[in-house]
Amino acid sequence: MNKDIEALIENIEKVIVGKRESIVKVICAMLAEGHVLVEDVPGVGKTRLVSALASSVDGEFNRIQLTPDIMPSDIVGFSMINPSSRELEYKQGAAMCNFLLADEINRASPKAQSSLLEVMEEHQISLDGQTMPLPSPFMVMATQNPVETYGTYHLPEAQMDRFMMKISMGYPTAEEELDIITRSEDPTFTQKLNAVMTIEDVTGHIEAAKKVSCTQSVKMYIIALLNASRSSDLIKLGASPRAGIALLSASKAYAYVNGRDYVVPDDVKAMMSCVLAHRLMLSPKGKSAYPCSEAVMEQVALSVPAPVK
Repeated sequence: MNKDIEALIENIEKVIVGKRESIVKVICAMLAEGHVLVEDVPGVGKTRLVSALASSVDGEFNRIQLTPDIMPSDIVGFSMINPSSRELEYKQGAAMCNFLLADEINRASPKAQSSLLEVMEEHQISLDGQTMPLPSPFMVMATQNPVETYGTYHLPEAQMDRFMMKISMGYPTAEEELDIITRSEDPTFTQKLNAVMTIEDVTGHIEAAKKVSCTQSVKMYIIALLNASRSSDLIKLGASPRAGIALLSASKAYAYVNGRDYVVPDDVKAMMSCVLAHRLMLSPKGKSAYPCSEAVMEQVALSVPAPVK
């Protein structure tokens, strides 16, 4: 594994116990310039995971607690008249940063959620005839609770498609939970992590991950997975072309994290469910036969042979 990436993972693991796979996926999303939705029940460390990543990188980190009364101006900013110059001045919103934690995103109104669409796709803010580019790199890390529906709003498919990955952390094992509650007795466990990587380092790793090579056969494997999701009777709406681009980028990042400069089919398999599943709309047959879209995607993928080379 890449030495810098290993140091970043180990730093995050100081406060996140037993979730190395989730940590690696979030780092892959960062290196692929994508956004992450962390969906899980309360108390498993969703917010702590994304905060730990932001703290481990020496960049600008903003957090916004999304509630029904949050306005789009809280996220993208607003213009106001400067009394002395009598000119419009832009006042920054929470999105003007490197890492934006949108906590409990499904509690924001559709109007507030829609303000994130341009921010996430084009990495810019358009306001009053002006376009302000966001800092680079820029990443939205959102959390949501899937079991609570009171006071929440469903995320539209257009917004779900803009998240490169959706991950779930799950409950820890008994051994991991013992480690967690033992560590919680140490006052330093809740302290903010020190940065182990600069923004310039992250930019360098992003550019290096882009240069990871991918053969034509592996690209055709990705396309076959997309087509399988579109033709399956378990799925009503399959993966989009944007999903294919995201899967290729995520696979390159995963290969880079694991110290390779080329993509193998196992990289695609490792990233497939977290990149594609949340973009699918299941058919009634799919909903009745499988517990979640991840399980459906895994089943559909079994019909697609992986390339040998």
